[in-house]
Amino acid sequence: MRRGLLAALTIAALIVAFGANPGSTQQGQLPLPGFKPPPAPPIKPYQAVAVTAPAPLNDPSFVAFRNQLGEVAAHKDRGALAKMVVTQKFFWIPQDKDVADPHKSGIDNLFKAIDTGASDDAGWQVLAGFATEPSAEESPQQQGVFCAPADPNVDQSAFEALMKATQSDPSEWGYPLKAAVEVHAAAQASSPVVDKLGTNLVHVLPDANPPSDPNGPYFLHIATPSGKSGYVDAQSISPLGGDQICYTKQGGAWKIAGYLGGAVQQ
Repeated sequence: MRRGLLAALTIAALIVAFGANPGSTQQGQLPLPGFKPPPAPPIKPYQAVAVTAPAPLNDPSFVAFRNQLGEVAAHKDRGALAKMVVTQKFFWIPQDKDVADPHKSGIDNLFKAIDTGASDDAGWQVLAGFATEPSAEESPQQQGVFCAPADPNVDQSAFEALMKATQSDPSEWGYPLKAAVEVHAAAQASSPVVDKLGTNLVHVLPDANPPSDPNGPYFLHIATPSGKSGYVDAQSISPLGGDQICYTKQGGAWKIAGYLGGAVQQ
């Protein structure tokens, strides 16, 4: 099990995290005439596996850096962001090797890594989401490099058994950021509450629902351990198997040092 994504999720970040692609059958493809997709498999109960959200990195300078990053992302200030990224040895590891271009600047490599293809603003939205993430953990491979979000605490044996029993992948799972998250019957906050989540892993289903109101909440379709399905506000769920942004201190100041995840564009 690896990376959780964001505590406060934007639509762009959800596309990165869960592969959500509202409004189409598969990204870049149109359905064939007369084609009917196969019915979704039935929702089945699964073993509840307890999870504890990671602790925040309580460094006042890190908090201040994240606040600054949020402001820079909100204003789409590329010049200011460039000063917050390392100028040398920026790394980008989508899978198992570093693909950052050593001939390009750190900020150019960063934006290539976070390009979701969703919109021109998607990269800024992803950065804004990361700026809200308070947790980070030191990389076991790189001393002094902290990657965010940190992993939640979960029993590894129970997690592996859950993946085997449900024949699923870690990228299909998330965890609630608080107890008693309401599960709604439809992708609307006003719809009836059909269940409430405990502090357990939750199965996120492939279809996501963009808000009818652009300023409204974004909902994820989930299956609960009891076997019910419903919709939750995406900002209440942090996914597993998503991307991480990594930071380091240079001369006492935090910098963005690299990125774990993303997709290499062909």
